[in-house]
Amino acid sequence: MPATGTRRNVLVVDDEAQITRTLRTALSGNGYNVRTAGDGDEALEVMRGWTPDLVITDLSMPNMAGLELCSRIRTKSQVPIIVLSVRGEDRTKVEALDAGADDYVTKPFSLTELLARVRAGLRRAGIAPPPDATDITVGDFFVDLERRVVKVRADEVHLTPKEFDLLVYLINHPGKVITHRTLLAAVWGANSTEQSDYLRVFINRLRKKLEREEGSSRYIITEPWIGYRFEPGDEREASE
Repeated sequence: MPATGTRRNVLVVDDEAQITRTLRTALSGNGYNVRTAGDGDEALEVMRGWTPDLVITDLSMPNMAGLELCSRIRTKSQVPIIVLSVRGEDRTKVEALDAGADDYVTKPFSLTELLARVRAGLRRAGIAPPPDATDITVGDFFVDLERRVVKVRADEVHLTPKEFDLLVYLINHPGKVITHRTLLAAVWGANSTEQSDYLRVFINRLRKKLEREEGSSRYIITEPWIGYRFEPGDEREASE
């Protein structure tokens, strides 16, 4: 539940009235201010006079659907976006993430899971390092951007230039599902977006250098067929 005095605004966008009613009840009951919209056009109209801290949107809607809504929102805001997707639509999920969504929840979904994703999305929105930062400290990680030094649980890890660039991009988007295409374009350039096998090699190399146990994937989580999600860990837990 949001901290006292900091009720956060959540916009729910879905053309199924039963879903919007259910989400309004669940979110309101957990301390959020909630508004709803039936499609992308209505959502943008709501946002002209009200600023959400997080948006939950279906992908398949009349008029303006979820993909276009994500793209339109991203032209003017970095508000966290969670998309709702039907099972089996992995390609559509990838398109939504590429369009600017931060996370997705598959229908039918558990309200407990969705509320956890909402909390995580709001939490991540407040911990991204500023663009002019010279170092990053998050979870188990310390990164000196100028000296290109990485420490995990205070132990220095030696990375190649591309491994460093890949890790920094992941660290700058903690908890967010990032597609193969987005990672490849960000680290290797727009002409490399189809080389997912190449990316897999670098991810495996990073895991071997970062993880305490061989074969572990505590920090870099695979999202099958879609991409990867970075979880920074918690040094306090590691020391207990």
